[in-house]
Amino acid sequence: MFPTDHRKGLLLTAIGGLALSMDIPLVRLGDGDIWSILGVRSAATVIATLAILGAMRLVSGKWPVLVPGRPGLIAGLLYGLSSLTFVLAVFNTATANVVFIVAFNPMFGALLSWIFLKEKPPAATLVAMLFMVLGVGLIVSEGLSSGHVFGDAMALLSALILAAAITVGRASRRQMGFVPLLAAILPAVLGLTQALPSGLSIAHPGWILFNGAIVMPVAFWCLATGPRYLSAPEVGMFYLLETVLAPIWVWLIFAETPVTTTLVGGGILTATIAAHSLWMARRKSARQVS
Repeated sequence: MFPTDHRKGLLLTAIGGLALSMDIPLVRLGDGDIWSILGVRSAATVIATLAILGAMRLVSGKWPVLVPGRPGLIAGLLYGLSSLTFVLAVFNTATANVVFIVAFNPMFGALLSWIFLKEKPPAATLVAMLFMVLGVGLIVSEGLSSGHVFGDAMALLSALILAAAITVGRASRRQMGFVPLLAAILPAVLGLTQALPSGLSIAHPGWILFNGAIVMPVAFWCLATGPRYLSAPEVGMFYLLETVLAPIWVWLIFAETPVTTTLVGGGILTATIAAHSLWMARRKSARQVS
């Protein structure tokens, strides 16, 4: 049996990963320009967060932890930047490319934890990294041939920034649940500043408001709280849910089928992450039995 805290971390990150898998389909359903969607989506997240905080203040009589000191500020900046790079990736490359490349997040998390937290990854994790580099390389090579190199680069940068934010949360061991939600004010200001002079352009704003006000707060709060109970690579593993499910949602809704090279690279990534996750779970269980 996993310890109670570990089970709590697994449940939270699983819910967060499932909610996150709906992000790209909802952005696509909104059908608008990049700055309008970035601004409205992020502003809805901030407004929803402030409403939640106000309700919690009324019920408990005190404010929850919002930004826990310097680590919270650093993590908030990283989460804000990741929102920008992620939306840029969605608008500049195929959905499958985005989610498969962002799946490199746990390997970035393992590297950053090794460098900054001195949590040396086991040999199996290093081997998994090599396979994941191969998978990402195949996807990026397809992006180069189809002119999606900027979008693929933004997806890779998003994975790195998210891994850095998770690592900061892991290092601080502080409550980071509201940090990524409040950090949405950064992309909200940027997006609205760019969009408002010419007017917002979103064909179906209801999807974007639903995404920003409900789906993203659930996803980010769960994924930002997970590092209190799990290692950064373990939290990153739950982004696999988005990797697997988002292309399925997009295929069902928009009939967008990934090209063969992307499917092969994504298959390598998905199989590697799944095998590595199973290996970590068995290794942890064996240690607890002994």
